[in-house]
Amino acid sequence: MLNRAVIKVIEKREFLTSTPEKSVRAVAAHMKEMHLGAVLVVDQPGGKLVGICTERDLAFKVLAEGLDANTTTVGSVMTADPQAIGPDKLFGHALHLMFEGGFRHLPVLDPSGRPIGVISSRDALGLELADFGHELEQRETLTEIL
Repeated sequence: MLNRAVIKVIEKREFLTSTPEKSVRAVAAHMKEMHLGAVLVVDQPGGKLVGICTERDLAFKVLAEGLDANTTTVGSVMTADPQAIGPDKLFGHALHLMFEGGFRHLPVLDPSGRPIGVISSRDALGLELADFGHELEQRETLTEIL
């Protein structure tokens, strides 16, 4: 899976976008509804990525600071100009960028800078589970042989 293109990891997966002027309460409600940990913030009318806002941003920059979720905009707490990756890059490269950068979500952009998805650190968990399942199968086969 590490050698798969990023597009294969994110295809058929929903992601959330917002404009910077939306309230963090509205964005958080959509994140909860869609079970997502990040929203990609885009400009109008072009739809190009200008930032990312994660559940950690909401917790640390809004809740911990005592800001009003109804009046605080997502643009004021987002990470502006986040690192991103193209859809043709390898999933392993995306994981490396996230590890080196210390972040858990990586926007995937088309050549014009518009978001087409998000790679999450949770995607790597799928790798570990697949490897674990394969290892269990091998152990069961060895047990049967012995």
